[in-house]
Amino acid sequence: MHGQALSGWLLVVLCAASGAYCLLRMRGSTGAERRTAGGEAVMGFGMAAMALPAAVLSPPGWSWALYAGVFGVAALHALGYAVRHGGHHLHHLVGSLAMVYMALAMAAAPGAHGGHGAGHGGVAAGGGIPVLTGALLAYYGVYVLRSGARLVPAAVPAGAGAPRTHAVAAGPELTLVCRLSMALAMLAMLLTL
Repeated sequence: MHGQALSGWLLVVLCAASGAYCLLRMRGSTGAERRTAGGEAVMGFGMAAMALPAAVLSPPGWSWALYAGVFGVAALHALGYAVRHGGHHLHHLVGSLAMVYMALAMAAAPGAHGGHGAGHGGVAAGGGIPVLTGALLAYYGVYVLRSGARLVPAAVPAGAGAPRTHAVAAGPELTLVCRLSMALAMLAMLLTL
């Protein structure tokens, strides 16, 4: 029981920190980057709320419908951008749809009302459609591996000197770390479904 509560809290902290960073990124951005950061902030805070251990906060039965509604709207928003711009917006679409899926699985899970029977992070064990859960796990597994590989520094040729450093808070690496963290949290939440 302690391990489940601890992992739930770790997910809450990870997702809330990612959401907070995305809000900061949103403040310093304009246009498409601002919309992307805003969408990622919603995802981070939504995941943090879903990951709250059931022993701390027993969500009412209607909360899963609220999550499904919020992320359904986010999915429609991401779909519009994905159709027009493609790229990373497709990832936002998959993430929003995965959140809708998990919320619906929780609403349908026995004991989901009042939080009884929930695994760590509020996500119940035994819910969902195995094939869909497996496809989402595969997607996020590949995403995590690909993102992690992009964070590995390139080899510096001998005699080229030390690599140039830049401000970490504004660097694309921190944004990638934020996205990687949320993908890892999504993996953890899907594993408990």
